[in-house]
Amino acid sequence: MNVLIIKHVEIEGPGLIENCLKQENILYQILNLNSNIHLPKLDDFTHIVILGGPMNVYEEDRYPFLREEDLFIKEAIQRGKTILGICLGAQLIAKALGAKVFKAPVKETGWYDVSLTKIGSQDPLFSTLPKTFPVFQWHEDTFEIPKAGKLIATSSPIPHQAFRYGENAYGLQFHLEVTEDMIQEWMETYEEEFKGLHSTPLFSKAEIMTETEIKIETYTKRGMKFLKNFFR
Repeated sequence: MNVLIIKHVEIEGPGLIENCLKQENILYQILNLNSNIHLPKLDDFTHIVILGGPMNVYEEDRYPFLREEDLFIKEAIQRGKTILGICLGAQLIAKALGAKVFKAPVKETGWYDVSLTKIGSQDPLFSTLPKTFPVFQWHEDTFEIPKAGKLIATSSPIPHQAFRYGENAYGLQFHLEVTEDMIQEWMETYEEEFKGLHSTPLFSKAEIMTETEIKIETYTKRGMKFLKNFFR
């Protein structure tokens, strides 16, 4: 097994994913994708993990590497590679499968509950999770479920929170990979998002960090269990 982790910005790293891979002694490579970096050959990898980032999937003119990434994801899916997309990564998978990605009715930043669908409750990766559980969110876009895709988790007002395509491709709108330190760093780096210049998040920085302190231990255990199952 060899895992490729695609990272779009320095601050949004693999977090728990890297911790899990180290614990399980699984080979992995982190690729910091930008306009000067090209994606490697798929032959070298069994699993692909696509992380988040502040860009939108439809900003290919501003971020030309998104075009190459789109083709890379399409080929990976066609070849049956095991793929996990998180936030932007999930939106990129949805787009590669022909689904629309667009602005969500609200911007989700902080802790929100999602609920498993009937299919989600029977899914091999999600079936051990509670019917409803809190997740950490940081996004302004959402996606349609791709044709032949299965809705795994839902919420209100943004119903498409996780999906599966075939047996090997998963897209999660929420950030399963975050650690407490990562959340703290995002709060500081993306501070302008809390200043009300555009759409102000529902929760303040203080409220989000208080919730993080309460929820992060359980969230970490669930995340590690999910990831160990994914990499099996």
